Amino acid sequence: MTLVEHAERELRDAGLFDPDSNYGGMLGEAVMELVKVFAAQGHSGGSAHVTISLFHRVASYKLLGPMKNPMVSGEYIDHSDTHGGNPVYQSTRLSSVFSEDGGRTWYDIDRRVSWWKRWLGSRRFYLSFPKVSR
Repeated sequence: MTLVEHAERELRDAGLFDPDSNYGGMLGEAVMELVKVFAAQGHSGGSAHVTISLFHRVASYKLLGPMKNPMVSGEYIDHSDTHGGNPVYQSTRLSSVFSEDGGRTWYDIDRRVSWWKRWLGSRRFYLSFPKVSR
């Protein structure tokens, strides 16, 4: 059985092509479109796992390398106008990263703060960036 046949059977058995399923059956169709492209690429076992892993990361808006300081790279949006003129910046590379002090410090709303930092009063996971050599 080919990957395309396997995927179609599993999606059909799960009811994901049915009109009353998630997104009216379009979810099954969307996955089949991706499976067909992936199958046509002819991956071996090793390259298949690496490709799936990389695709999952980039399709989930995850980073593949270390984040640079958004103020240095220019990868941020200024939301100050919607926050009463207070400097609120958001990273365009990782949308969960914000600064509320004009870009001096940055924090990630998706990262959990360890219990001992919460006990000490910190509620945000602050980031540090690698130094840029000039």
